[in-house]
Amino acid sequence: MVDVRPFRGLRYNPGKIGDLTSVITPPYDVISPDQQRAYYERDPHNIIRLEFGEEFPEDSPQSNKYTRAAGTLNDWLRDGILVREGSPAFYLTEHRFPHHGGYRSYLGLVAAVRLEEFGTGRIRPTEVTMNTPAADRLNLLKSCRANLSPIMGIFDQKNNDLQSIFKKTISNKPSATAIDNDGVTFNLWVQKDEDFLDSVSRFFADKIIYIADGHHRYRTALAYREEQLAANPNIGLDEACNFIMMTLISSTDPGLSLRATHRLVRGIQPEQLAKLRGKLSDHFQIQRLAPSSSDSGKNPGRWMKALGEAGTRGTAFGIYGLEPGSCCLLTPRNISALQDSLPKDKPAAWRNLDVSLLHSVILQGMLGIDSTEKEKESLTYSPEEAKVLREVDAGKAQIAFLLNPVPISSVIAVADAGVRMPPKSTYFYPKTAAGLAIYPLF
Repeated sequence: MVDVRPFRGLRYNPGKIGDLTSVITPPYDVISPDQQRAYYERDPHNIIRLEFGEEFPEDSPQSNKYTRAAGTLNDWLRDGILVREGSPAFYLTEHRFPHHGGYRSYLGLVAAVRLEEFGTGRIRPTEVTMNTPAADRLNLLKSCRANLSPIMGIFDQKNNDLQSIFKKTISNKPSATAIDNDGVTFNLWVQKDEDFLDSVSRFFADKIIYIADGHHRYRTALAYREEQLAANPNIGLDEACNFIMMTLISSTDPGLSLRATHRLVRGIQPEQLAKLRGKLSDHFQIQRLAPSSSDSGKNPGRWMKALGEAGTRGTAFGIYGLEPGSCCLLTPRNISALQDSLPKDKPAAWRNLDVSLLHSVILQGMLGIDSTEKEKESLTYSPEEAKVLREVDAGKAQIAFLLNPVPISSVIAVADAGVRMPPKSTYFYPKTAAGLAIYPLF
């Protein structure tokens, strides 16, 4: 059984913080250094001081961004900036965001979810992850003893979703509202009725949860729990360290938006790069796309539309930088032959992914990016197409590969098959903001 529970969250005190918009941020891993500084300047109580603190040359083991975050959290609790919920609650969040000239929205339930090793099969990872960010998050968790922002989990539910479960709740005025820099509105409802809370927990008991975003933080929470158990083997099953804060989203929510994460490539030897077109043409048809604008392709809308249309017919990639200032569309000459060249120990669900084909055939096979170390040296990732083009134009990357989003059904199918997609295969948007609720482990 999956154990999903309400919790007594920490929230900003509306009597002290007039506008929640001024204190929220995105999760730490999508914040640039410039954005970090801007959030610091926006409000002295912005959650950035906890979620993603600044580092200084004079930092030491005794004084650093982690110890400062812990001190700030204690100060805010003492001064009533943050207050603890009087009784356990579920936090229902509507994520309403601009989309193609209109708006879309999806619902997420912020809850405490019991930690489980992945081997149980009840909580399933979806992507391969790197190790470095986990160390950073573990240091922060050990200092603050709190989940400062929720990770993202999907549950596959065909006949019932959060919209129907919380129909009465969302008909009421939200308890809080905030808007982020991208125009995303977060409406938050706090539900405390005990009978209703019990019914929601029972609803999730037979579900499988797929980690959509936050693999590093999930691993961090597991490591923290093990440290706590080692220090005190008598810790009870209901202790807070056995749980992690998670936003739970129905896979069938029509507003759930999944974006592609594109690949930027650098550090490839010039002679190797010069041979790439020939290698690609052996396996792919290469179609040069018309300029997307008079601005040398800085607006990639037309190119992404062409890529999306090609994706409805089968596997397709975009490559920028193969020809100066132009995007080319790559479509397989023989998709069956390419899939047959993929690792034989991978299931069909994995072998059918565009991103698996890109990594195995092109990045590893043609460019020699065939180890974790080389991936760290040669690849960066971004869901922003315009940013990807600018990086190549500025010489910060040699080429870029543009992808179509992975269907949510494929994300679930790969996880159900017991394997993980390549790193950064998905980008669920928008993520739940940091600052709406905090899960204390004390």
